[in-house]
Amino acid sequence: MLASDISAIGRRPLGRSGLSAGCIGLGCWAIGGHFTLDGKPDGWGEIDDEQSIRAIRLGLEIGASLIDTADAYGTGHSEEVIGRALVGRRADAIVATKFGYTYDRAARALMGTDVSPAYIERACAASLERLRTDYIDLYQIHVGELSDDQADAAGEALERLVEKGAVRFWGWSTDNAAAAKRMVKFPHFVAVQQELNVFTDGADMLAMCEGNDLASLNRSPLAMGFLTGKFGSQSRLPQGDVRAAGHGWVRFFEDGRPRADYLRRLAEVRELLTTGGRTLAQGALGWILGRSPNTFPIPGFKTEKQVRENLAALEMGPLPPATMAEIAELLDDRLDQH
Repeated sequence: MLASDISAIGRRPLGRSGLSAGCIGLGCWAIGGHFTLDGKPDGWGEIDDEQSIRAIRLGLEIGASLIDTADAYGTGHSEEVIGRALVGRRADAIVATKFGYTYDRAARALMGTDVSPAYIERACAASLERLRTDYIDLYQIHVGELSDDQADAAGEALERLVEKGAVRFWGWSTDNAAAAKRMVKFPHFVAVQQELNVFTDGADMLAMCEGNDLASLNRSPLAMGFLTGKFGSQSRLPQGDVRAAGHGWVRFFEDGRPRADYLRRLAEVRELLTTGGRTLAQGALGWILGRSPNTFPIPGFKTEKQVRENLAALEMGPLPPATMAEIAELLDDRLDQH
């Protein structure tokens, strides 16, 4: 299947930007490789850069145009890999990256946060160099909670980067709908990146995005891999994997093991998610596409096989409304809410 063969469901408007993108993107956290946060692994284990490059190029061929990363992922390594993959293909991609976590590249460690205007200028210049491009399509604040003053100063700095041509549009990775709504006053603010998956709804943020013509980019669309169905009660992830590192914000896994309560929830909806011959992952992505017309799930990947499976959900489209309603009824009392 070539990108030109994808039906209309394959693309959506990217908020009020005037751009459109394949409505399932490529999430590039995992391809950044090893790095640490709070002294604990924050990557997804071993990577192969050449395989990552092949997977990105395959994604571009079969319908993914939105490529989402951050300077934090591998302390710049993910951006470098994307830069290599897009040589000769830059015009085919909408590149989204993020800033706000400071890092020690030599130690591959995240050190703190900074969203000051001066730092934003420096971070943007560094990302442009690593991405081998002279503009970023969507530049996103990576720090989820800011004071109003910090947010306004960042917004003004980002608008100046738009004026200079370094950035086309910008957004914010946050689950705080009220804070994100304050940014609508900035003309080039077009997207929010929120956690959204079958287990974690974000109704307030989705309503805000729909009401203000913003794109909703969806991180953890497969619940950190849980919704692929490849984990069982005996599964154990290695210590070098973010899901086993002991971060308090990793909800679906505990000590590297899938949590039993989420395994039970998945068993309840497995049949519904696999309707129409979908794999579990394709059903989970179809649920997000059916949840709102503004959504763009950005599942992570390491291999071409994963990219091919995820993007096959483009052909299948959103889950049918009746299936969405059944899932909502089953999980309504147990959904994590933001």
